[in-house]
Parts: sequence; structure tokens; C-alpha cells
Amino acid sequence: MTMNRLTLLIPLAVLALSCSNSRVPVEESPDHITSNPRGLGQALEIEMIKGDGHNHPLMVIWVESPDGKFIQTLYVAESIGKGVFLHGDASRGFWMPGEIQRPAALPYWSHKRGIKNENGLYLPTPSSPVPDAYTGPTPGQSFILHTKLDEPGVRKFKLLFEINQTWDWNEYWTNNKFPNDEEYKTSCQPALVYSASIDLDDPQEKYEMKAIGRSHHSGANGELFTDLETLTTALHIAEEIVVRIKD
Repeated sequence: MTMNRLTLLIPLAVLALSCSNSRVPVEESPDHITSNPRGLGQALEIEMIKGDGHNHPLMVIWVESPDGKFIQTLYVAESIGKGVFLHGDASRGFWMPGEIQRPAALPYWSHKRGIKNENGLYLPTPSSPVPDAYTGPTPGQSFILHTKLDEPGVRKFKLLFEINQTWDWNEYWTNNKFPNDEEYKTSCQPALVYSASIDLDDPQEKYEMKAIGRSHHSGANGELFTDLETLTTALHIAEEIVVRIKD
């Protein structure tokens, strides 16, 4: 073998070896979940692409009238919707499911829903849960929700999406910002609220949901705060949320 040929083969062999040892990232396929399959109203497809800040957040999706009146829940994480968390009871020295109230988790939705429980909070409990048709496990990755409105005839409405990740401290929302507020410590950066306005008489190919505000940091009320400058990773729990009208 000539020296020129050997010189050519050596870098090719090194390149082949490096390619065989490198990991090519595999694009993650979204989960497909279904809620309210027996609904009689408009079918919707809601796709959430997770962002760099995603780490099993709690979330809820619901429908309002154009003037902001609550119509119905489409999907809520069952830990909130049932009032029972998988890691909710450590009384025996290990984690078991247990009843917990988390008013700071998704307060904009819970106050909009407007149903007080036996403890005086606007949250579902095991004795007054959200029906099974609208609840499910929190998706661990990007997902597509296939769902329907309860009733036909709703032509114009707003779709709302609230999402919250626990223990996502940052330089503003620190772990000692509200030292006497235990509920704040379960939320850290407040829940983020997204919205899209739907008009079935003039449908679009898809609707991109936009962040419109944040919820109260400890769930003390149902106010929507429009200042988002102090949020960091919370803005990247979801990288994109789109809605599609289905036949």
C-alpha cells in the first residue's frame, strides 16, 4: 500500500469510529391522551411540545366563554382533580398515595371553576372529585390531547391552559421569599396561564396558545397577573402549545 493511500485511510477510519460511538438524538414521539370521549360538542386536538424547563408539571385545560365565564374542564392532572397525590403520605416511612390540597398548584383554574370543597378551598377532594372523563396522569413528555366539548352549539370560546412545576426556584422566586407561606413553597415560580380564542364560524388551521399571565404565588385568590418578567424556566415548561379543530 502506498503512503498516500495509507494517509487517506487513517482519517476515514477515525471518522467511522467516532460516528459509531456517537449517540444520535432520537426525536421523542408525543404521548396521545384522550379525555371526554363521549362529549357531544366540538372535537379538539391540543398539542404541547415540552421545553427545557419541563419536569412532570401539573396542568389543566379548560374552556371559557369569550367574556371569561367558566364553561367546562377538558383535562386536569388527576392528582389535583381527585385530591390524591401518588407521593402524598409518608407516615409509614415510605411514600404512599395520600390526600393533599395544593391551592398554589393551579389556582386560576380552581377559582374560575368556582366550586368550594368541605375545607373552604376551591379544589377537588376525594369526596368531590372532577369526574374521571376529564382527569388523567400528568404526561411525562410532549403530548397530544384528543378531547371534546360537552355540548354542541358552542361556536366562540376561549381555551385556557394552566401549568405549574414545583420547586423551580430562581433569583426572584427564592425559597425564602415568603418564609411563612407554606403553600408558596409548594409552587415556587407561579403557575403560568396560556390562552387562545376560537371561532368555529371562521376556523383557522391551528391556533397557537400564548402566555397571558401568571397565577397567585400561593393560590390565595384567582387573580391573573400579567407581569411575567420575573419568570425564567417556567416560561419553558412548554415550548409550544397549539390547538387544532377536528371533524
